[in-house]
Amino acid sequence: MGWIDASFSLFGEHILWTDLAGNALSLAVVWLAMRRTLWTWPVQLAGALLLLAASLHAHVPGNALKQVLFCLLAAYGWTMWTRGRRADRGLLVRQATVRERVVLLAALVGGTVVVAELFTHLDWLQVAWSPWANAYIFVGSAVATFAQSRALVDFWVIWVLVDLVGVPLAFKSGLYVSGAVYGIFFLMVMIGFRDWLRESRTHGAPNPRNKAVAL
Repeated sequence: MGWIDASFSLFGEHILWTDLAGNALSLAVVWLAMRRTLWTWPVQLAGALLLLAASLHAHVPGNALKQVLFCLLAAYGWTMWTRGRRADRGLLVRQATVRERVVLLAALVGGTVVVAELFTHLDWLQVAWSPWANAYIFVGSAVATFAQSRALVDFWVIWVLVDLVGVPLAFKSGLYVSGAVYGIFFLMVMIGFRDWLRESRTHGAPNPRNKAVAL
């Protein structure tokens, strides 16, 4: 498989280069999202492709499916942010409405139940040992990325909830870089949430910082 199987050892652990590079790009995505730049989406797409390769190598089909979904959501987010940047007021960061929060929560809960059942009964997915955790991360990541594509502050909160399960699951799956990165994600997400919340509360004339930066 060539570059897909390329790896090195660190402190006695087997580290895949695809896992390392993909997670490095994932960290970059968080930083870019904090800046609300369009580069967020192509970088996320590249990172998802690398993590897809790492997940296939590690035989973690559930995580691989998540990366496929991320590729689709990255394309959607890129389109939405591009449209927002072209609007008169640019891409405006805002808090979700009560209705939107109910929809996001319903999607998270309902989606987790459905996907967990699929993970439990579809043997080829090979995630029967932790169907609920895998399903929660799968659906939570999708919901968070969708909320991000809509420039909703709430997506940061969803990412925090995902991280709380993602860290131990990544280490248990042998994706040690992913586990460490999830921990760093938590700190960056808290900063991002603070900044986006502050921007969402800005009133009066449009703030240029609310606009997505051009490619």
